Amino acid sequence: MPTQLITIEHHILEQERAYPEATGVFSNLLYDVALAAKIVAREIQRAGLGNILGKSGTVNVQGEQQLKFDVFANDAFINMNSFTGRVGIMASEELDDLVTPTEAMKSGKYVLIFDPIDGSSNIDVNVSVGTVFSVYRRKTPVGTAGTQEDCLQPGKEMVAAGYIIYGSSTMMVYSTGNGVHGFTLEPTLGEFLLSHPNIQIPEIPKYYSTNESYNKYWSAGIQKYTRYLQGLDSQALPYKLSARYVGSLVSDFHRNLLQGGIFYYPLLYKDLNNPKPKLRLLYEAAPLAFIARGAGGYASDGEQSILDIQPESVHQRVPLFIGNRDLVEKAEEYIRNYG
Repeated sequence: MPTQLITIEHHILEQERAYPEATGVFSNLLYDVALAAKIVAREIQRAGLGNILGKSGTVNVQGEQQLKFDVFANDAFINMNSFTGRVGIMASEELDDLVTPTEAMKSGKYVLIFDPIDGSSNIDVNVSVGTVFSVYRRKTPVGTAGTQEDCLQPGKEMVAAGYIIYGSSTMMVYSTGNGVHGFTLEPTLGEFLLSHPNIQIPEIPKYYSTNESYNKYWSAGIQKYTRYLQGLDSQALPYKLSARYVGSLVSDFHRNLLQGGIFYYPLLYKDLNNPKPKLRLLYEAAPLAFIARGAGGYASDGEQSILDIQPESVHQRVPLFIGNRDLVEKAEEYIRNYG
């Protein structure tokens, strides 16, 4: 079958055949996520025409003003997965509490964790945004209500992760630990078609992505590392990198996944005695780390693999360095040597 005619449903089912014991529940869960993404993509394409732009008048658990689209996308993913019997518990970046289990959810074998719209402030100015998700097997017994224990698992326990980028086209990229594959939404068919099979991060990277306006709040090690990426440090970079930064994590990660590079958001020392990370471990860092690993890359908090971190809370934040392994390991080296 020609690559462009392989639907995401067909691809998921083909991968399932490698596991004779598979029941189809996991495959259907991935397809449910794809369907929710189609609903969100449809609304984004008409965002300037419908009453979906602007602030909702509410504040999320992060203390951030919610946009109307944050609420819409969050509801879309919850409604799509609450009554299928496939998901036992859900956690959303937009909600303080876990999604209250329905009777159907008590029979679900899986945990779904998601950031419904990453970079949502970009919607109002027509810049690409994304959804990030991860799937785990639940720890609590099937037949009972899922709990926080199910969600607080290290990324290495993940069974699937992915993201959807809503831009000039809508793409869904996901991995179940057996390669990273990208699907582009064909709008006239309403189907995700395989467009980027077996994605691998290029060995020679092109870009570094970070918010350099925060340079004055970075540690000495990160400032020196940035000069290294710019070719200004005493250590010689073996290739030339260009700076690219969208400010939407999914967009920056997606570009570097396909063309090579590193994205980093280190600790900010606005308060010298209390440096703070920005990105969320469960909703952003861990799922993208899982994808990076599947594509030959690496993700770190500056000291250890993101996938090895044991979460302590569902809204825990971490520094993130993600992309080509050699660039991420070089960041770890600068942090060790210079702080």
